[in-house]
Amino acid sequence: HKEPTMPGLLLGDEFPNFEADTTIGRIKFHDFLGNSWGILFSHPRDFTPVCTTELACAAKISDEFKKRGVKMIALSIDSVEDHRNWSKDVMAYNSAAETPLPFPIIADHKRELSVQLGMLDPDERDKDGMPLTARCVFVIGPDKKLKLSILYPATTGRNFDELLRVIDSLQLTAQKKVATPVDWKPGDKVMVIPSLSDAEAKSLFPNGVTTQEVPSGKKYLRYTHI
Repeated sequence: HKEPTMPGLLLGDEFPNFEADTTIGRIKFHDFLGNSWGILFSHPRDFTPVCTTELACAAKISDEFKKRGVKMIALSIDSVEDHRNWSKDVMAYNSAAETPLPFPIIADHKRELSVQLGMLDPDERDKDGMPLTARCVFVIGPDKKLKLSILYPATTGRNFDELLRVIDSLQLTAQKKVATPVDWKPGDKVMVIPSLSDAEAKSLFPNGVTTQEVPSGKKYLRYTHI
């Protein structure tokens, strides 16, 4: 018999090249991304309080995503028309009523994408008893592969400073053989990945590598500045 498959995506999977209607017209996702990084964040419903604060924050800091070469796109399970009307509320919340929302919103009113991407929150339902989408965040690399996913319940709003921080880490570690430690921020010291020998680390990191001594005597806590 066929094993049941879990919906959703794993890190490293190619992100589906879905087609969808959005507030900027119909898109093919890979064409929309081009060679950029991308972030897709889903929202349970239009005209709801937490989602409005999130979209308003995303709009306010959209230049920070642009600076990092990241294309933004949102998803909610309502129609394009609802999205357009809701966008006006979002920008008014930001005291920028005349300004358009700086990124598109996907209309997933049939919930097809939400099911395909494993976004539904079984505990949160609309008035018809249909499950709402959870608050998903997907970061997609220029190779169209999933680099990061975070899943929040509908009742918990996201922290967009953290989303920028993880994007900084993803972009740095995609280029350099380093990892970022707890609470890392750009400019902080980074860790040399364990697969590099000391000799390789020395030649790769001209700023030098420092090793923190630990009781085990193992030399795995190696730091450098990029």
